[in-house]
Amino acid sequence: MAAACALTVTAALSPLGVGPFGGASGAGRTSSPASGGPVAHARDAAATDSGTCTTPEASLSPSSGTTDGAAVERIKKRGRLIVGVDQNSYLWGFRDPETGAIAGFDIEIVKAIAQNILGSSAKVQYLTVPTNKRVTDIQQHKVDMVVRTMSITCSRLKDVAFSIAYFEAGQQLLVPKDSPITGYNDSLKGKTVCTASSSTGEAKLKQGAHGARIKLVDNQLDCLVLLQLGMVDAVFTDNALAAGQAAQDPTVHLVGTPVTEEPYGVAMNLDDQDLVRRVNQVLVAYEAGGASSEWMHQYQTWLAKDLPDVTGPPQPKYK
Repeated sequence: MAAACALTVTAALSPLGVGPFGGASGAGRTSSPASGGPVAHARDAAATDSGTCTTPEASLSPSSGTTDGAAVERIKKRGRLIVGVDQNSYLWGFRDPETGAIAGFDIEIVKAIAQNILGSSAKVQYLTVPTNKRVTDIQQHKVDMVVRTMSITCSRLKDVAFSIAYFEAGQQLLVPKDSPITGYNDSLKGKTVCTASSSTGEAKLKQGAHGARIKLVDNQLDCLVLLQLGMVDAVFTDNALAAGQAAQDPTVHLVGTPVTEEPYGVAMNLDDQDLVRRVNQVLVAYEAGGASSEWMHQYQTWLAKDLPDVTGPPQPKYK
């Protein structure tokens, strides 16, 4: 499997960020109701202003303004793109054990952006960031963007800007195969469910956990480690990540059906509107061409084995 070329990798992992690679693959479009209730969009799972935010995945059109302003010039002058990624989400952003490089579906998107702006996919500084540091790192300009299976939500739109959606997943439960838990329902009563802090999974569980105790960690991979150690009963995460965990660990599996719709986007600073348009321009080209598109090529490379039913990326939506 092809590996991403990492110019520089700076680790910023939690103490439990060591162990089996986590996450990967999952669902492209999720709309089935779970046994615990109807599907909720990510805007409902994490929004505080859901009355006014109806289409969080709508982004800036590349034709609505400049794609080569101050933010893009800052990157060009520096000579490298600084991107927050994961190194523990198998097939999305993970450290390839054979090469030691950061690789995955998300990483290929990073490389396409770097190629467009800097003329080389290798001119990237990868910074591994935990889930609960993604927003602050963007706001403090520690990174130019985060490409890390980050769901677009109404509440996050107040803190960061997003590209158009490049994938869609949904929150689902990962449990041991001998578990009595059947889904996001009352079978969770008295159980301990693990999810990442500041994730849409946390927001959904806080809306209603069906009597379960909630265990929060910095990185989603930490939940898998705790599940394997028997310290929690279930993991609540994007099925696009959990399906990869299940593929690697034959003792666990997904149960129930997705209970949210989670469009993934590239997150950037609110002030960097030219960069948002530039990234959208890249994504439109990346996704163009149907079965022969670069998006489909990378899907076949990284995700198709564990996710055979995805026919293409989400349709772009603009403000």
